Amino acid sequence: MRHEKLLSADKCLLMVIDLQEAFKAHIPGWERILERSRIMIEAAQLLDVPIIVTEQYPKGLGRTVDLLRKVLGECQYYEKVTFSSCQDETIRQALLSHERSQLLLVGIETHVCIGQTACDALSMGLQPFLALDAIGSRHDIDREAALERLRDAGAIVTTTEAAIMEMTVSSQHPRFREISKLIK
Repeated sequence: MRHEKLLSADKCLLMVIDLQEAFKAHIPGWERILERSRIMIEAAQLLDVPIIVTEQYPKGLGRTVDLLRKVLGECQYYEKVTFSSCQDETIRQALLSHERSQLLLVGIETHVCIGQTACDALSMGLQPFLALDAIGSRHDIDREAALERLRDAGAIVTTTEAAIMEMTVSSQHPRFREISKLIK
């Protein structure tokens, strides 16, 4: 039996939110966010964790960055104009169809799309987890205020490595060597 506040690969769904070209020059720590998101995506693939990728108005803001598109391979990208991914009916139905109780979030911006998605996920009965080193905002104060508010609301703040290790559970996991290489 595992504690409910620990991630479990069979209960988790990874959502990659709006890591698009147009935001590249505006988000402090962009390269770190991309690298940690890439690692999280690769780990999710190794652990059979479903992945949902959103793009905020891609016609105007561009597609998900090439680095992540290469790692993601053939997957469905969900276009949205709502800030909360859960307010888009197609994305909401995709979330529910996976029948997972945990939602691990990476992407941008912490105080807008990440925050609103996390709060709406709570309303849907999902437990949001925020990979702190794989999320960002244009301004530090917005990011910090959002993190405080989301913790108070019930979201769990973690890191990419902690999330991966929780889902791997043990060095006896059949994919542990591959996972270990990702986080070194």
